[in-house]
Amino acid sequence: MSGVESGPGRYLWWLARQIKGRVALGALFGSLWFVSLAAMPYLISQAIDHGLTPRRTGPLIAWSLAVLGMGLTGAGLGIMRHRSMTKLRIAAALRTADQVLTHATELGAALPRRVTAGEVVTIGISDVWLIGRAMNVGGVGVASILACSVIATLLYRTAPSLALVVVIGVPALGLVVGPLLRRTQRSGSHYRERQGELNARLVDVVGGLRVLSGLGGSDTHLDRYVRESGRLRDLGYRVGRPSSWIGALGDGLPMVFLAVVIWVAARMAAAGEITVGELVAVYGYTAMLVIPVSVLIFCGFDLTYGLVAARRVIGFLNLPADDPTGAAGPPGPAPLHDPESGVTAEPGRLTALAGARPADAAEVLDRLGRYTPAPATWGDHRLSELARDVVRERILVAENDADLFAGPLREVVAGRHDPDDDLVRAAIDTAVAHDVAHDLARPVEWGGRNLSGGQRQRLRLARAVHADPEMLLLAEPTSAVDAHTESAIAERLSRARTGRGTVVATTSPVLLDRADTVHFLVGGRVAATGTHRELLTAEPGYRALVTRVFGDDA
Repeated sequence: MSGVESGPGRYLWWLARQIKGRVALGALFGSLWFVSLAAMPYLISQAIDHGLTPRRTGPLIAWSLAVLGMGLTGAGLGIMRHRSMTKLRIAAALRTADQVLTHATELGAALPRRVTAGEVVTIGISDVWLIGRAMNVGGVGVASILACSVIATLLYRTAPSLALVVVIGVPALGLVVGPLLRRTQRSGSHYRERQGELNARLVDVVGGLRVLSGLGGSDTHLDRYVRESGRLRDLGYRVGRPSSWIGALGDGLPMVFLAVVIWVAARMAAAGEITVGELVAVYGYTAMLVIPVSVLIFCGFDLTYGLVAARRVIGFLNLPADDPTGAAGPPGPAPLHDPESGVTAEPGRLTALAGARPADAAEVLDRLGRYTPAPATWGDHRLSELARDVVRERILVAENDADLFAGPLREVVAGRHDPDDDLVRAAIDTAVAHDVAHDLARPVEWGGRNLSGGQRQRLRLARAVHADPEMLLLAEPTSAVDAHTESAIAERLSRARTGRGTVVATTSPVLLDRADTVHFLVGGRVAATGTHRELLTAEPGYRALVTRVFGDDA
């Protein structure tokens, strides 16, 4: 899509071309509505000059009926203009939302690694609708330019000097409002960036509210959010200053037109250069001119914010997605190797990653799962050169905070596979999730909101075990369970994964003791490799890590 590659303006142009039928309808009904408004003063002037002034009843009734008919026509056109513009804005917003959703799907599990949840929320809630409003330029914006041209022509037929006021005045408005629009765009871009960051913090706090409350940290994060939202509010005030001037000018400057033109026209009528009916028509033309001029100013306002929103949207759409094409991968089980850390995971063995920083182990899992660009290999093949679907089919990264979809428990555990109750129960048994799974038809809400933290974690583990991948990469699978349950999970997981490769990022001595190989990570790299007991004896740093976390239980 050229619009994505070329900038926000090109994106809006691309979007307008995608829904050009609705843009044309908006411009058509907007133009006809403005024409009906402009025709009204002409009809009134004819009623005055040909019926009222000479006191001729027949022409007065005829022109009055024409005024009535034009009023009804204008009302109908106004309804159609509003309907067509509403559909245009919604169509543009939904087309953008489709683009964002499609790209989010293409990013898949890499999405949270490329962009914050707060940014995605802000794009979906705010930006798509601002882009929809920017389409006003193509509908009523075009109609307003046409209306100004028609009014200038009508005024020229009455008095060229009056038309000159319009021809000079409308561009002059652009010179006055233009700098304010540019200032609004600059400050709006900064505001939008800070808004995404604040929403990201809000999503993180809400997502971890239960943990924060348990640790007594909810008040601290609330205070921090209040301070940052206060700074964002102050920044919003700075954005609002030029915006308020634009609003004031949008309502006030057209009145200057009205005052100047009526003053000139009144002097011309007093001098006998135009008739009373023409004076009324001039007043009507100029009063009607207030509407398209105001619309043009506010279209510029909408376009300014639309460009800000489009810049954020194309930034999201330009996030690189994995190329799904590539080689078929090794014909059978093969070791995974991450040169950046030195970690090697052999097929058919349980490998553990232990480090003081959980993020280091998580980054290793991401590289071994081909979620981040890395020189990681699978057998003799570089993971980045293999077909994405092949890697996803055979290597599964099971994150500790992976989403749970809503549905019956058996379907949640089975995932994309058709539910087999025996296999589902076997996976649940491995995850020691019997308290969750006494009824396989039990409904699970989205995100597991009707489950405790430990139950959600064991349900995620059951889902990962049920998938039965060739290589399973688990991130802290037992961090939210008690010691007795953790011991049972460690025993059953090693038994269930016999003959399959498993990598576990953990500092749990129970899991570490079950591992065939433990990699001790320091600064993201392997500092020592061995069994749990060998490392406890030979590596003081490893021993300090495990005992610091679990004390005497280690």
